[in-house]
Amino acid sequence: MNTFSAIVWNVDPVAFSLFGLEIRYYGLFWALSFILGIYFFTNFVRREKLPERLVDSLFWFATILGIFGARVGHCLFYEPEVYLADPLRILNIREGGMASHGAALGFLIGLILFAWRNKMPFWWAADRIMIPVAVGGAGVRMGNLMNSEIYGRATELPWGFIFERNGETVPMHPTQIYEALFYLLVFVVLLWLYYKKDAGRKHPALMFGVGLIGIFLSRFVLEYIKNDQVGFEEGMKAAIGMNMGQLLSIPFVIAGIALVIVGLRSKPQRIAWAEEPAKPKAQKVAPPKAKK
Repeated sequence: MNTFSAIVWNVDPVAFSLFGLEIRYYGLFWALSFILGIYFFTNFVRREKLPERLVDSLFWFATILGIFGARVGHCLFYEPEVYLADPLRILNIREGGMASHGAALGFLIGLILFAWRNKMPFWWAADRIMIPVAVGGAGVRMGNLMNSEIYGRATELPWGFIFERNGETVPMHPTQIYEALFYLLVFVVLLWLYYKKDAGRKHPALMFGVGLIGIFLSRFVLEYIKNDQVGFEEGMKAAIGMNMGQLLSIPFVIAGIALVIVGLRSKPQRIAWAEEPAKPKAQKVAPPKAKK
């Protein structure tokens, strides 16, 4: 195999240390995704003339449950025998292990709670959250690249990466970059739907469906050239022709297709409480002047 044109990759996953605490690129990319989420939702509520308190509410519900779901999802989907034997180990996020499918489920629960708490339509938040999720997902995959993890099998393509930190000696598919590029494409499509086609208002559920299809269909396809994340996936592929990542992606893709159909047929979304006219303030009536 020709390795002369390959990219030798041996980046230290630690970006810098702060008071003895290692700050990794992976964590920085996660933080960046949340910052982008705040930026976009602030723009959404201002553009749609809604109260900015919605940004804080959505941030806390979606962020906390998204991170929780990503961590628990990895532990239960990929290494249940390890974490069920020692459940407190789930809290040790520094040892790594976050699953996008678990994050998606956590986000969904967070969106339901947000809609209930703020008396907002569920699809208002669901459609719009896909924009920062797509670009944030691209960032997280670049964090995986900095960690030299979740890469593909050997390749002779000129852009193959030799992940020296993991002891690799031949070029491998940089599937982290492939996936990040797909996510960025989804991000651009969603921006076009929101800003140019006003799909967030005219077609509730459409943007959420497009996001699910784009993110999880790309994940399903790229799993064919990825290395297995855990040992039991080799047996899965031999038995059913798919690994765990692909199996978990199928329901999201099917749901996405259904939501696109529903979204194209849906009526424009209304936020009842935001459309109610402000009650006129009672005018003060001056007391009658006493007669002299």
